[in-house]
Amino acid sequence: MVNTVAYAVLALTIVLDVAGQVCFKLGLNRSAGSAGPRSFWRRVAGTPLIWAGVAAYAIDLGAWLFVLSRVPLSLAVPLASLSYCGIALAGRLLLGERLSPRRWAGTVLIALGAAIVSTTA
Repeated sequence: MVNTVAYAVLALTIVLDVAGQVCFKLGLNRSAGSAGPRSFWRRVAGTPLIWAGVAAYAIDLGAWLFVLSRVPLSLAVPLASLSYCGIALAGRLLLGERLSPRRWAGTVLIALGAAIVSTTA
């Protein structure tokens, strides 16, 4: 039986994944340019939002290892796919991205798949 703490930490990994991706996207949007690769990497390395994304991923790694030590892999990974749903929503709500009906349908299918996996023994 999976305990409540493990599920809570799994939810945290989803939130951290979404936060990291949003930080990366916002950081890259703000540091974008058409210069060469060296200049690009210098700008990226100097962007605080990129470092916030790296920090979110570092914490996510520790949390994910905790989850894997307590939750079956065949349950943890499908539930972690909910981060795709969170990223689609964050893209729409925070970044103003347009999502096609097909992308919404795919997002709903991922959520339904995670729900099915989480309710099966």
